[in-house]
Amino acid sequence: MLPEKEIKPLRDFKRARLRVPSSKSLTQRALICSALAAGKSRIINPLLSEDPRLLLSALEATGVKATFSENNLIIEGVAGRPNLSEKKVYLGNNGTGTRFFIAYASLGRGRFVEVFGKERLHERPVAPLISALRTLSANIECLEREGYLPLRIYEGKLKGGKVRLPGNVSSQFISALLLIGPYLSGGLTVEVEGELLSAGYVEMTIEVMKHFGVDVERVIGGFRVKEGFYKATEYEVPADASSSSYFLSIPLILGKGEVYIENYLATSSQPDVAHLTFLKEMGAKIEVLPLGVKVAFEGRPKACEFNIGDCPDLFPTLCVLLACAQGKGVIRGAPHLRYKETDRIRAMATELKKLGVEVEELPDGIVVEGREDFKPARINTYDDHRIAMSFAILGLRSVGLIIENPACVEKSYPEFWEHLESVYAQNL
Repeated sequence: MLPEKEIKPLRDFKRARLRVPSSKSLTQRALICSALAAGKSRIINPLLSEDPRLLLSALEATGVKATFSENNLIIEGVAGRPNLSEKKVYLGNNGTGTRFFIAYASLGRGRFVEVFGKERLHERPVAPLISALRTLSANIECLEREGYLPLRIYEGKLKGGKVRLPGNVSSQFISALLLIGPYLSGGLTVEVEGELLSAGYVEMTIEVMKHFGVDVERVIGGFRVKEGFYKATEYEVPADASSSSYFLSIPLILGKGEVYIENYLATSSQPDVAHLTFLKEMGAKIEVLPLGVKVAFEGRPKACEFNIGDCPDLFPTLCVLLACAQGKGVIRGAPHLRYKETDRIRAMATELKKLGVEVEELPDGIVVEGREDFKPARINTYDDHRIAMSFAILGLRSVGLIIENPACVEKSYPEFWEHLESVYAQNL
């Protein structure tokens, strides 16, 4: 792919119909459960973009066997005993997969496994997870800086018990621990201090665990997993609500038209289905169908205040929507956005300003003053897939918007540019 991509304005938009990729979040959770199970599991319609592929490669380095046929991924698990054979595993910028893999590998037998990634991944803290795992007798060595990658995980004698984690850092730490809970002697209790941010992602983890035969009990102040094991099974991955958010926003960005996502499941446990509620608040008409969802709009969207504590991945999409809205909008509730693929709050503020949008950074979000037209600009994506896709949609309304490093969308949505071209083709 070229190092940059100019987005052409779409003047005569009427409608578009698409199928979006399967959920990245659910695919990665299903990979861990099937890897720990004994026997063969079938994952139907998995998302095999960059992040899940990196996690799958890491799992294969510990003895998991994987075969792909049509839309099915067959995983032969290790029955709770990953093989640590002195291999180095590379996880790119896959924050979720890295946190899950660190916990998973702590169950391992053998010598060790070394985990590393891109420079940005090495800047993302994992100290709370490492501390909790060490409480359970994991043997983890940080190779350069305590609490950060790269690190080495040696065979430990993990035992069950109780760990405590702050709720305001990353729900991925809690999910990572819950995922290995069944394989700890006596089970595991995770106590959460304070308010749990991104609670919906923990609920998504619990749902996938239940599908693989493990129940998580919600107790006062946290979660409890009994000792047990995952059952090899069949799991079908629904459409990705995060990836859907970009195309479902087009009618509001352009002030007209309708978009139909034909494989969208509005009842999914994915927190980002909240995007439908946000679009409705901005004035869109939402029609939930037996197979899919339709968003229609006419006019200019209303500026609103959004709390995205449970759905932080919607932040870039909501930023560009508010940039087109009538009035001043606010997004709050996600201080942990500063530790994503990039500091997403700072990055979105910086790039919106290039377009002439007035913004104000908040510790946990942003204030955006909407406008009707935008300056030409070259958008730095910071190697962040969600920033690239959000500004690409805004580019349908803006003249002279250029996306740098468009290939970064491979992380979650490899077909994004192809699908965007299909929107143009459907409106010739």
